[in-house]
Amino acid sequence: DRPPSPVNVTVTQLKANSATVSWDVPEGDVVIGYAILQQRQDGQMQRFIREVNTTNRACVLWDLAEDADYIIQVQSIGLYGESQASKRVHFRTLKETDRLPSNSSNQGDITMEGLDKDRQLQTGEIIIIVAVLLMWAAVIALFCRQYDIIKDNDSNNNKEKTKPSSEHSTPERPGGGLLRSK
Repeated sequence: DRPPSPVNVTVTQLKANSATVSWDVPEGDVVIGYAILQQRQDGQMQRFIREVNTTNRACVLWDLAEDADYIIQVQSIGLYGESQASKRVHFRTLKETDRLPSNSSNQGDITMEGLDKDRQLQTGEIIIIVAVLLMWAAVIALFCRQYDIIKDNDSNNNKEKTKPSSEHSTPERPGGGLLRSK
């Protein structure tokens, strides 16, 4: 019932801090996602990436250490569990100086494009945070307005209840007793 292991696992678009992993899945089996185990060969870092409800057969690995050795394995996720891990694939990230040829400019630089995407993501996050804060401010303002209306209504009702009219009140005697009306 478990899907077969991914095959042809390859690492492409290798950079100093990123790489793209791609793989194939044998035909005929229902695969609903994948799981990637990324481990630095010196054992300092391990990451497990799990994606479901996707048909992608590639994943970009970010935040890799420069000039470091990594091992990756990919698993298919099916309706009834995960496959065995694929064969281990070893790769080494580039040095930062190897990232760009010496005569190239920053145009088309993947790292620069990645920074722009990060800035867009941060801007989107800020917009979401501001929208949520504005909504909360509106809710609080509405609550305070409703609370003031309720408080005003209660204080008006209490004034009417606590102010007895002089006709219905019984006068007190200086000795502390009550006078009876005849």
